[in-house]
Amino acid sequence: MKKDKKKLAAVTGDKPTILITNDDGITAPGIAALIEVAKQFGRVVVVAPDAPQSGMGHAITIGKPLRLNQVHLFQDVDAYQCTGTPVDCVKLAVDKILHKKPDFCFSGINHGSNASINVIYSGTMSAAVEASIESIPAIGFSYLDYSFDADFSLARQVASEAIHKMIHKEIPQKGLYNVNIPKIPIGKYKGLRLCRQAKAKWNENFVERTDPQGKKYYWLTGEFQYLDKGKDTDHWALQHHYASLVPVSYDLTDYALFDAIKL
Repeated sequence: MKKDKKKLAAVTGDKPTILITNDDGITAPGIAALIEVAKQFGRVVVVAPDAPQSGMGHAITIGKPLRLNQVHLFQDVDAYQCTGTPVDCVKLAVDKILHKKPDFCFSGINHGSNASINVIYSGTMSAAVEASIESIPAIGFSYLDYSFDADFSLARQVASEAIHKMIHKEIPQKGLYNVNIPKIPIGKYKGLRLCRQAKAKWNENFVERTDPQGKKYYWLTGEFQYLDKGKDTDHWALQHHYASLVPVSYDLTDYALFDAIKL
């Protein structure tokens, strides 16, 4: 991709520059909903995967070339599809598209939950984490509806509320946040609730099958098990018609254990 010496329209003027990405791919309805909301707050640039990248976590591409292609999918928005992971998209957006750090990065809206331990596996959240590593305020958005035809009315409302709080400094702009939105009628929504991450795990099972050539292969299945009955968790909030907002950190140091160790 040739480097354009001209400044993008999306990075000029007084409005904040907002980078939008996701892990469901640039054609997913969820990213279109997030772009619609973000355009109300600033000038939007989109760099997103050209295909679904769910469950990629913080993967980056190191063994093959990456490609960026401009696409015209969204009105009045500079948009690019990338052959890499969500994290690749953020890195390339800063270095090759914007040529500077955006004011904010919003990832999603993911089709499906990224609450609790799912944050570890999530490509949606890893894109937001990568932005935060670069000191870019970031939010990952997920909606608890896996359907491609999901109604994003409530998700748009929650995204607007959370983005407003970040841009107007009602929540710290240096932060990284995981926002999950319940699948409920919009009239039953109770509001955005500050939460901690619920303790949970996947009880996994690999179903063994045989392909047409007679070779074995395995298909990952499993059930999600919550191990936390606290009323201050994202799981509790989502079960009780709140959207959950969890402050997240990429520092994985266990400080309680650190203080307990005597070396």
